[in-house]
Amino acid sequence: MRLLICLFLSTALFAEWPQFRGNPALTGVADSGAPPAQLKLLWTWEGGEQFESSPIIAGGVVYIGSGAGDLLAIDLSTGKTKWKYKAGSEIGESTPAIANGIVYVGDLKGVLHAVNAADGKGLWTYPTGTEIKSSPIVHADKVLIGSYDQSLYALNAKTGKLAWKYETTGPVHATPAVKDGIAYIAGCDEHFRAIRIADGKEIFQVSSGAYTGASPALAGNMAYFGTFGNEVYSVDMVAKKIIWRYEHPVRKFPFYSSATLIDGKVILGGRDKMVHAIDAKTGKVAWIFNTRSRVESSPAAAAGRVYIGSNDGRFYVLEAATGKKLWEYEAGAAVSSSPAISDGKVVIAAQDGRVYCFGA
Repeated sequence: MRLLICLFLSTALFAEWPQFRGNPALTGVADSGAPPAQLKLLWTWEGGEQFESSPIIAGGVVYIGSGAGDLLAIDLSTGKTKWKYKAGSEIGESTPAIANGIVYVGDLKGVLHAVNAADGKGLWTYPTGTEIKSSPIVHADKVLIGSYDQSLYALNAKTGKLAWKYETTGPVHATPAVKDGIAYIAGCDEHFRAIRIADGKEIFQVSSGAYTGASPALAGNMAYFGTFGNEVYSVDMVAKKIIWRYEHPVRKFPFYSSATLIDGKVILGGRDKMVHAIDAKTGKVAWIFNTRSRVESSPAAAAGRVYIGSNDGRFYVLEAATGKKLWEYEAGAAVSSSPAISDGKVVIAAQDGRVYCFGA
């Protein structure tokens, strides 16, 4: 167990939150820049359109896509708008990613946008076959993005030129997790796949037997993700097999939330209105926290605390060890967006068009 915890922590050393889930392994963990134990609302940004995209934070700026079709840059310190980029179509669940001064995001027309982070000017666009709900990931000179046209794309990060396209047999909703030059995707076609980023060749696939919208979280040789088959899986990426399956004994509901990995636990929300913490080694339940509605937000974790939204209109802070509620904030609208953590602050958005920043 000590080794497993160390592996979890080794994925967490990121001062900023430059992409969905904070880092390439999609662990949802921030080690530095953790928020204080006692939070207060620092600012609220109001836009009037719902947010299903999640925020990222880099260089003291919050970036997020809106239902109005805007990619927004908001000053982390003040909550003031720095710029807006018009995508031309609604931005759904695709969360931006930033690398080398470029912000990337997908829209529901299926277009991937590359935008200059300094001034919000468009650099290039790439059209896929249909809507994008996956979030982009930047690795070396490539940006990876999934599309509902059943493909995972790799594009040149500077020019948008297609490097390769990997076709599956179902929509690619999940965001790829990256480790050692390999992209891992959990698929709507009921397969977990490993794809080499250099050339787009499949390394292996494991049948999960269930439609999967959640993105995998990686720690060491293991991948963890929930499915629409009402289960959470642990997959050994070396042995190429499922190690355990977790299912609530009574409430059979899908898992849409992507997991965070902290203190040897796999923690994620369920459509059963619960936050589940599962022992990463055994697959046994560690604790459960009940909310008042489905939990589609993917949790973030820092300093022994878990941050997560619920469709009950509340933003919760839980103790990672026990699941005890430490704090909550009533937003008044469903919070399916996932939190981002940086510089002692946590930022999250709600479906009533508000972005919230909490800190000291």
